[in-house]
Amino acid sequence: MKIAEPLDVLHSKEALATRIAELGAQIAKDYAGKELVLVCVLKGATLFFADLVRAIDLPLSIDFIGLSSYGEATESSGVVKITSDLTKPIQGKHVLVIEDIVDTGLTMRYLLDNLATRHPASAKICALLHKPARARTKIDIDYLGFTIPDLFVVGYGLDYGEKMRNVPFIGVMKPGGVK
Repeated sequence: MKIAEPLDVLHSKEALATRIAELGAQIAKDYAGKELVLVCVLKGATLFFADLVRAIDLPLSIDFIGLSSYGEATESSGVVKITSDLTKPIQGKHVLVIEDIVDTGLTMRYLLDNLATRHPASAKICALLHKPARARTKIDIDYLGFTIPDLFVVGYGLDYGEKMRNVPFIGVMKPGGVK
């Protein structure tokens, strides 16, 4: 069985590449002349982050933060923990958080509140996906790839029990899904 067999394509790898190029161009325009730090939220955003970094034609620095609110489940527990922290201070810098998906908003609210205590010049969000039907708190997404319906999606960094991250598109599990 091939890894992508139990999935229906929601957003193809071509659609992802096109949208990421558009986001990169907009970010480069908006942050021209500013000291920008891109912060990748591990692990789900890594593929999106890597492609987006290459699409931003600016000098910038990168860092990573690990957050967990899912564990092995398919729904957020609502309890957020930092599993890996930033390696450098962000005080006085423009921070753009790169996230795979914003659904309940609880993880992103926690992260934004945490980053605010570190006194960046600004902190904004770039999310590949937004699932507004699941929102439990309002989160302003400054740069958004796609709005999606209330479906459990995998691929392009998003996982199901730490699997399926390497699928090159955003997919929805077919009935019967992954065994």
